[in-house]
Amino acid sequence: MDFVALLGRAALSAIFIWSGFGKLMAPLATINGFARWFGAPLNGAAYVVAVVVEIVGGVALLAGVRPRGAALVLAIWCIATALVAHRNWGDHAQLINFMKNIAMFGGLLQVFVFGAGRYAFHQR
Repeated sequence: MDFVALLGRAALSAIFIWSGFGKLMAPLATINGFARWFGAPLNGAAYVVAVVVEIVGGVALLAGVRPRGAALVLAIWCIATALVAHRNWGDHAQLINFMKNIAMFGGLLQVFVFGAGRYAFHQR
């Protein structure tokens, strides 16, 4: 079962690492997207927070470094981004992305509550 927990962490972390590196490789496009899509007043700061949360949180979850803390931060991130970025439920794609974030939130809560399994560097 510990291997399954590792597999679950890898699956959960993949979207955050992928998304964070995508933002890191296209900073101006991401910052302009934040301004265009969300009207965020501090687009540069939002960019930095997004990159750090997604990459550091995703890698920490994958590696099992403070996995419960990483899972909690990423769970909160999922809810926040669902409410900010995917709030147009009249658009079917946005509703699907909202529900995806809710599903990831649920999986991350499982890691937060039950831990990362034996294949983790640090259990707390």
